Amino acid sequence: MSEKPILPGPGSPNGGPIEAVNLREALEERYLAYALSTIMGRALPDVRDGLKPVHRRILFAMRGLNLNPQATYRKCAKIVGETMGNLHPHGDQAIYDALARLAQDFAVRYPLVDGQGNFGNIDGDNPAAARYTEARLTQTAMALLDGIDEDTVDFRPNYDDTSSEPSVLPAAFPNLLANGSAGIAVGMATNIPPHNVDEICAAALHLIKYPNATVEKLVDLMPGPDFPTGGVVVDSREQIIEAYKTGRGSFRVRAKWHKEDTGRGGYQIVITEIPYQVQKNKLETAIADLILQRKLPLLENVQDESAEEIRLVLVPKSRTVDPVILMEQLFRLTDLEVKFGLNMNVLSGGQIPNVLSLREVLQQWLEHRIEVLVRRSNHRLGKIEHRLEVLDGYLIAYPNIDEVIRIVRFEDQPKAKLMEVFSLSEVQAEAILNLRLRSLSRLEEMEIKTEHKKLSAERRDLKALLKSDELQWQRISEEIKATREQYSKKTELGRRRSSFSDAPEIDVDLDAVLIEKEPVTVILSEKGWIRTLKGHQDDLSKVDFKQGDKLKRALKASTTDKILLFATNGKFYTLEASALPGGRGHGEPVRLMVDIEQNHDFVEAFVHQPDRKLLVASSNGYGFVVPEADVIASTRKGKQVLNVSGDDEARLVVPVEGDHVAVVGENRKMLIFRLAELNEMTRGKGIILFRSKDGGLSDARVFAKAEGLTWLDPAGRTFTLAWSDLRDWVGLRAQAGRLVPRGFPKSNRFGPAF
Repeated sequence: MSEKPILPGPGSPNGGPIEAVNLREALEERYLAYALSTIMGRALPDVRDGLKPVHRRILFAMRGLNLNPQATYRKCAKIVGETMGNLHPHGDQAIYDALARLAQDFAVRYPLVDGQGNFGNIDGDNPAAARYTEARLTQTAMALLDGIDEDTVDFRPNYDDTSSEPSVLPAAFPNLLANGSAGIAVGMATNIPPHNVDEICAAALHLIKYPNATVEKLVDLMPGPDFPTGGVVVDSREQIIEAYKTGRGSFRVRAKWHKEDTGRGGYQIVITEIPYQVQKNKLETAIADLILQRKLPLLENVQDESAEEIRLVLVPKSRTVDPVILMEQLFRLTDLEVKFGLNMNVLSGGQIPNVLSLREVLQQWLEHRIEVLVRRSNHRLGKIEHRLEVLDGYLIAYPNIDEVIRIVRFEDQPKAKLMEVFSLSEVQAEAILNLRLRSLSRLEEMEIKTEHKKLSAERRDLKALLKSDELQWQRISEEIKATREQYSKKTELGRRRSSFSDAPEIDVDLDAVLIEKEPVTVILSEKGWIRTLKGHQDDLSKVDFKQGDKLKRALKASTTDKILLFATNGKFYTLEASALPGGRGHGEPVRLMVDIEQNHDFVEAFVHQPDRKLLVASSNGYGFVVPEADVIASTRKGKQVLNVSGDDEARLVVPVEGDHVAVVGENRKMLIFRLAELNEMTRGKGIILFRSKDGGLSDARVFAKAEGLTWLDPAGRTFTLAWSDLRDWVGLRAQAGRLVPRGFPKSNRFGPAF
């Protein structure tokens, strides 16, 4: 191999611009730079103004175009171009999408952009192209920008150093909580729901008065989200408090509906509000698809009768359908109920990403307002000081106006002479030289004295304000009260849209209601193929199987039933009868429906009865009683109930219907003992049922003493031995037993247990 380097570097004979670096260090450095750029410059909002950089730049660019609420609308293409060219050098479509969303009253609780034209709708239709739509700022956006020219916030150079942009807005409006935010960064995300401004202001005022206020008290004033599309929040107060305490959680939001009579005992359900960020058109399509798939047997039809207001009409199958149960089905199967996640991950001070509680978010917004107030007051104080200096010069000049005129007319350097004669500052001398002749009237002098007096009083007030924390918080409280009044719940914009309620308690099994109840016969073959036949079949002689296969179990069930399978690995598997293949063909292998090892097989199959108990036992004679409700498996992997190991395997499962247990070993010995001697467990190896030196457990049966012990012979005939005939086999658990009674089947089995 050649020793000549592939890429010449600075140290090579030929020189070159390429420098060798460690790959790992380079990747770490560049990935970290990318991550920080995404977190701080794109995905996470600032806790102070609740905006991401793109939204802040759009609002600032629109302000630069003088698009205040009283101005005429301008083309969105112009706004996008201004934003992209001066502040945000990214794709114009991305900027327009962000701009359009700020104008959508179904997406933003308090729109920051007043749009004219097609800005999309709740059905999911996209806005028209930027060249067709127009926009201007709303009053809410103006509140965010209020005071930006008064040194209230820091500015930084734009991307090409040709102008500057604000690092944050003054934010007299609590935008982060009011409009919420969502974003995905590198390794972190944020998701904050919108809230009601009236309630936010009430909580902020309480926090000003009581700085150590608890989240519980704040939630009393601000009970939860207020989504633009309304809906009903069905979480408990305790869950909401916990979410706001930690900054993480979720809110269950349901559609708002009511029952509408159609006459003659009939009715229809009308949905008037849908959950936030759910597209109405897709929701209607999803419901219609479920009807076609017969997954909503209680629903006949869905109709969209919406105009400006949402009106989604649901027609039930019959007048006897309970509307509450119907809606609970829809809440489970469709986006009529959604979970809106809460993750208050924001940038504190524009620099530090962290998850804040509700109290911390309000606190940092209030601290920002104090900083804005102080900087604004200092800016105003500087303006007043400058103006008072000018006015002091005017007040010196007016009594000596003749001398001032003489100096201006005849001196070579009037400015310096004025400063020398009247002890004026350079600013005062410059202002006197710029006086117009018509300003020399007596009336003008009186106005100057009035202005001087007024500004002097304002200066005293500002200095007192800057020295007193109490006065500062009082001023902030007055501003928040004004905001609260402007966005009061009594106004159309400020009224609460989302409501709160508890989810109704339903005693009905919704899974069963979702399925039409029909009788079926479940066929399980010896080789593990399963299928259903319509109706309860008694004659199975014509049922066809694959070559070499035959019937193992035939279960009379309903489509609403669960079928339980017990396997030699000690696991129970659960299948829905409604999900089993139909009777045409030979069905499907059960192994495709559950995860079972190749070296294990199914012992028994039966229809689930929740109130029943089962006796499970292994081949080495260990077993216990387990409630049938505790063996239901929720996944394909099944539920481990009977622990087996080595050559041992699960041998049987029988229903517990009686007070005594009869066990038969492979050595044809039988033992009968009281059921009370067995333990009831949910999982384990169990305890020994009988002892045998030559063979394991063959079969067991639980029976009632009063009814006697029953078994079936190979011909299907039933034999019963009364208790008086069984005394020789009665003993204690774990004994060896004695040979079975005369006539007992040679298979050592009592026959089917279920």
